Amino acid sequence: MTKKVGIIFLLFIIIAIILIIMEDKNKTNETIEKEKQPKEEVALPETESLVALVFELAAKGQVLDVPFIAGKTGIQEVYTSWGEPTRKSDLSAATYDDYSSKRATIGHQSGIVFDIRSNSEAIQQISLKDIEMVKGEADVIRYDEVGQLILVYELEPSYQLKWIIPKPTESKPNPVVDHISVVTDAVEEVVQENLIISEMTLKEKIGQMIFAGVEGTTFSEEIKQLVSTSKVGGLIFYKNNLKDVNDTTALLNAIKKESENERFPLFLGVDQEGGRISRLPGLSKLPTNKEIGKLNDPSYSYKIGTHLGEEMNAFGFNLDFAPVLDVNSNPKNPVIGDRSFGNNVDIVSELGIQTMKGIQSQHVISVVKHFPGHGDTAVDSHLELPIMEKSLEDLQKLELIPFKRAMEEGADVVMVAHILLPKIDSTFPSSMSHEIITRLLRDQFQFDGVVMTDDMTMNAIIDNHEIGQAAAQAVKAGSDIVLIAHDYDNVLKAMEAIEKSVNDGEISEVRINESVHRILALKEKYNLSNKEVTAVNIQQLNEAMKQLSIK
Repeated sequence: MTKKVGIIFLLFIIIAIILIIMEDKNKTNETIEKEKQPKEEVALPETESLVALVFELAAKGQVLDVPFIAGKTGIQEVYTSWGEPTRKSDLSAATYDDYSSKRATIGHQSGIVFDIRSNSEAIQQISLKDIEMVKGEADVIRYDEVGQLILVYELEPSYQLKWIIPKPTESKPNPVVDHISVVTDAVEEVVQENLIISEMTLKEKIGQMIFAGVEGTTFSEEIKQLVSTSKVGGLIFYKNNLKDVNDTTALLNAIKKESENERFPLFLGVDQEGGRISRLPGLSKLPTNKEIGKLNDPSYSYKIGTHLGEEMNAFGFNLDFAPVLDVNSNPKNPVIGDRSFGNNVDIVSELGIQTMKGIQSQHVISVVKHFPGHGDTAVDSHLELPIMEKSLEDLQKLELIPFKRAMEEGADVVMVAHILLPKIDSTFPSSMSHEIITRLLRDQFQFDGVVMTDDMTMNAIIDNHEIGQAAAQAVKAGSDIVLIAHDYDNVLKAMEAIEKSVNDGEISEVRINESVHRILALKEKYNLSNKEVTAVNIQQLNEAMKQLSIK
């Protein structure tokens, strides 16, 4: 009996082995069959849409699948992101770095990328007729030294898109693209600006990144120190600085006179929002944004912005901390209230953007605030730190919408509020948060304008952080300008802490240079000067305001 059981057990084992071998053989055959079958091609965008996308990116100095911008990206950023190139070629004053694995070549001069070339798979599916069908005839048509056809399209404001294509022949009348090149013709300006920045001391660079408040209504030794010794980039003024029309113009003229000896003119800013937040003396008040929101007339908002710009120019200011783009979704909000255009995100966006454009039309810099949105907070950040339990997804449905639209419509400066958003960054408030400023504002929204903090002397910050450390952290997070609105000692502490962080290797000087580049570019864009103001025609401004009153 035992012998029979053993034989049966042995037969089971043999059968099992045979089945396993047969299954493996079947699997192998299936694998072989699959390998014989043609591989499924990766779906690429439709050609016409692809051509349109290439042109759209090129107008911004960008190339498909390349994260750099011609005329703005430094070559060190390329090396940090992509490493050392496969091959390096020096041609006259420029250097070209080939990255074969990226199918891209980066041309740079004096440390700045000015030419980005790509022969990606997507690019090489586009034909000559595809380009002409979408964009028509090129601005320039020529052949290079090896006989390739080059189509050159001039793009605003300062880019060229070149399509390099094999020469059409009778047998191949519609060749496909070999590669493209996006080139900036503004590289000389960028190189010149970089040369200026390279000549600045670290202290001078950090000074440009500080927006400081002043004491009193007249020019003082402290103001002179801020301008000529600390060399701050800008000054902010409040109602207690601006009590009389003539005294205000005298103060600004004295500051401009002192600034004549400096390399760069100053930002001279004030909160002139209209409504209850109106700092300039002698003027009748404009309607509140809440009242303007109820009217909901974009053309009227543009006129309001234009008038605000006229008021700023009349007194000699060049930067307005307005408009407010917060959606007033919390009726118990103690700090925004009637400063907001309302609780409807589309109304806030449209009216805010038109106000911004009106201000800009008078050649005055507009600062949109308070990113990422102060409308659903229950406490005033002047008094304590607001905490908002919202995720990024929540913010994208409401608070972020007006800011994103304003950036797309040409916002120059974004002010970041002091709000703790634990679901995004549980450690730092938004004004000091890398997640908010760099990951969201810079990377996700692709904002390359100037980012500044709200006043770092508010209780929301100084009750929880030492002022110098807070300022340094704001710069680490990605802010270009740190606003220190009160106390000269606070300005010195902030500058010293930022300088120490650079010297200790916590902040790179390249990172400082990026901010200084943005700041100087903005000053150049608005052609800031030290031109003095003679007299303010208050009657004329108030008469114009009457015409804007809501009936």
